[in-house]
Amino acid sequence: MSAITLFAYEPQPIVLEGLRRILDGVEDLYLAGTATQAAEALQMIRDSRPQIALLDQSGGLKQAFRLLTDSKAASPGTLAVLWVTEMSEVECFRALQLGAHGILKKTLPVASVLECLRAVAKGSVWIEHSVSSQVVGFLSRRQGPQLTPREREIVRCLCRGMRNKEIAGELSITPGTVKVHLMHIFEKTGVKDRFELAVHGRKLLGLDAGEDLVLEPASSGGD
Repeated sequence: MSAITLFAYEPQPIVLEGLRRILDGVEDLYLAGTATQAAEALQMIRDSRPQIALLDQSGGLKQAFRLLTDSKAASPGTLAVLWVTEMSEVECFRALQLGAHGILKKTLPVASVLECLRAVAKGSVWIEHSVSSQVVGFLSRRQGPQLTPREREIVRCLCRGMRNKEIAGELSITPGTVKVHLMHIFEKTGVKDRFELAVHGRKLLGLDAGEDLVLEPASSGGD
């Protein structure tokens, strides 16, 4: 089994050296590259396309969030983990919305660092347990059961502002069937109502912000 390839961006060389020494003794994790400058990091991520990019946040949230977005554009298959000193729940939630697959505090023990990297490599979203129910709910939706093709069609229609009768006409099914599908979608995703489903529709469908789907939250009045 091949080792998980990791790239790390961190302005302090001594921190990178410590990370390198830790990973030297770990067979399933390989530090493929490091950088101390953000621009250099993006170029190296674009060239090497590692499985995981460990991205420092000490330059400020604005830079960290931009780096998240830019690294995704540079290498869509690379999973980003923010390496932070401290981050509020609101900031954590924003990072997850921007596509972070992990938020790792630098104060955590080595075992937690390795746990995070391995979990992310397997497709999970990793974060400390001491987070709010809002963040937990968002994580559940990101990792929750996949929607069926019909359920995805209904989410897409709802995000276009359609009511149940309009969705039924568009998909050639009955309004009652639309209601049943919506009930199943609510159960799977954890959203509470049509408005929240419309708000989170892009994420549920796996769409990026530039893709052609206008999000117009439907009214909560059903048909």
